[in-house]
Amino acid sequence: MLVHQAYRFELGPDNAQRSGLASHAGASRFVYNWGLALVKEHVAAHKALVALALRQGANVGQAEAWATEVTGPVPWSLPALRRQWNRQKHDVAPWWAENSKEAYSSGLDALARGLKAFFGSRSGGRKDRAVGFPKFKNKGSRASFRVTTGSFGVVDDRHVRLPRIGVLRTKEPTAKLARKLVDASARVLSATVSERAGRWYASFTESWTASSPRCRPAPQLA
Repeated sequence: MLVHQAYRFELGPDNAQRSGLASHAGASRFVYNWGLALVKEHVAAHKALVALALRQGANVGQAEAWATEVTGPVPWSLPALRRQWNRQKHDVAPWWAENSKEAYSSGLDALARGLKAFFGSRSGGRKDRAVGFPKFKNKGSRASFRVTTGSFGVVDDRHVRLPRIGVLRTKEPTAKLARKLVDASARVLSATVSERAGRWYASFTESWTASSPRCRPAPQLA
């Protein structure tokens, strides 16, 4: 059985790295808001065209088909949002290359997950409490971004690596996770970087196979 476990480490970035972390978190928030605005614009345009077609005598099916043909499908999914971003990023964010692509992927992924949860809640596909439509994030929102590809992970018992930002020292030992990675009893799947009260943290999610005698759960680091 594949088991997932998270390890959180407080980071000790220098000034340049702290600026890089803030820039990546800001980029993630920016693309999230950009994608949400794009979705709302598509929905509004689609509704307006459907209403126009209905007034001109079309039935509901014809109106919906015509509106979709004119506006294109609403980019609800992560692949659709990424395609739109790649087409428009040079115009809407000429500075995009200053950050790792992971920052933008993180923001779009968060939006796609929020949209999926909203529609799942409306359709009865979720057993949890009702989920509202995603809202725009302001600068007071929690600063964070997620990394799933590229050069990232634990370097040694006191350092971690993040794409574009490089190697950062941690304020606590990473030895337990580092040992599991060295002996190949686990692998890192993702890293979530977040800021709280001026402090930056990196949470690494690793997986290991419970059936292997080498793989035993290590205590989660605070």
